[in-house]
Amino acid sequence: MPSEHLSRSLQRAAGVFAIVLLLAFLIAFFTRWHTQRLLRRETDASAGALPTVDVVVVHGGGAAAAGSLTLPGETAAWFESTIYARVSGYVAKWYADIGDHVRAGQLLATIDTPELDAELLAAQAQLRVAQAQVKVKEADAAFAASTYERWRDSPKGVVSEQEREDKKAGDASAAAQLEAARAQVNLEQADVDRLSAFEQFKRVTAPYAGTVIERRIDIGNLVTAGSSGNTTPLYRMAQDDPIRVFVDVPQSAAADLMRAGVAARISGADLSGRTITATITRTSDAIDPKARTFRAELDIPNRDRQLVPGLYVQVAFALQDSGMTQVPAAALVFSAGGPKVAAVSRDGTVRFHSVTIGRDDGEAVELSAGVNDGERLVLNISSQLSDGDKVRISDGAAAGSSLAMGAGAH
Repeated sequence: MPSEHLSRSLQRAAGVFAIVLLLAFLIAFFTRWHTQRLLRRETDASAGALPTVDVVVVHGGGAAAAGSLTLPGETAAWFESTIYARVSGYVAKWYADIGDHVRAGQLLATIDTPELDAELLAAQAQLRVAQAQVKVKEADAAFAASTYERWRDSPKGVVSEQEREDKKAGDASAAAQLEAARAQVNLEQADVDRLSAFEQFKRVTAPYAGTVIERRIDIGNLVTAGSSGNTTPLYRMAQDDPIRVFVDVPQSAAADLMRAGVAARISGADLSGRTITATITRTSDAIDPKARTFRAELDIPNRDRQLVPGLYVQVAFALQDSGMTQVPAAALVFSAGGPKVAAVSRDGTVRFHSVTIGRDDGEAVELSAGVNDGERLVLNISSQLSDGDKVRISDGAAAGSSLAMGAGAH
């Protein structure tokens, strides 16, 4: 009896469990079916809806086309020099480190040159030998000259003509040997002067007032004279007052900026909000055919050394009113046929047409032809849009238009 009771209990439990599994399956099945149905409806609705676009309304030239052209620039030292050893030896001591401001002629380091010192002593000894030889040759020349005078003035018949000519030749030979000895002295003196000049290079000095930006030596280092690729420099220093600012200007702004005296404003994150007023000092007066830019240089005082070489800055130039139409760069699309814009007609149809770029300011572009006042141009054109497609203008198009035009007006 107990076993039959247990069997019936197990059968009832198995039936309940089967019912629960069936209910769970039905719930999961209908939930998934309902979700897929909703997703299908949303997909069908999205497929049938018109694509939404942001537009900018074209306004004529004039004030919109005037403003400033802001370009990246880089600061550079007025002078920058790499200092090499002029003599070979060992670093005895260095006196200037990186960041030190030094004056012109200030001692930077000293070099011990045992080989050069030995060569100078030997040259000085050779000079003294040559000077002693001159004295010997002077005595020989004086004796030969007096002997020739006696034989020359002797009456004929007392001495033979052959002996007289022999004494004359001896006098000339002694004079020539004296000149050779004097020339040797000059040669030895030149060698002494050369080595003495090299002795001055044992003291490494600053070529001008500036800042030490790199030190590559330490006490005891072996340094070699010269500036080849295998030679280690001693120092690198720069003069940063005044300082130069280099800017690569696009050729589209050449008419406005390829001349000296154009005003500019220099700013940067490292200037703590400060703006420096400057003018173009000189330009390259030539367009780089690879980059289609020209180099402009601005020289500015830097007494407080707030600017350092290699600093990234923003340089804003004032531009004249070109009379062209200015649109955001996001309104352009480039194809094999050149730059184009997508205009939205009143019925929402997109039409692509070509435009001519007059001046490019990065964020904004001035167009000399191809657009009309009042046209609505699509921003950030999707690659899915084609000529003749219907679109819907987004609700924030008006706000977007004002923002886009403001970005280009500076």
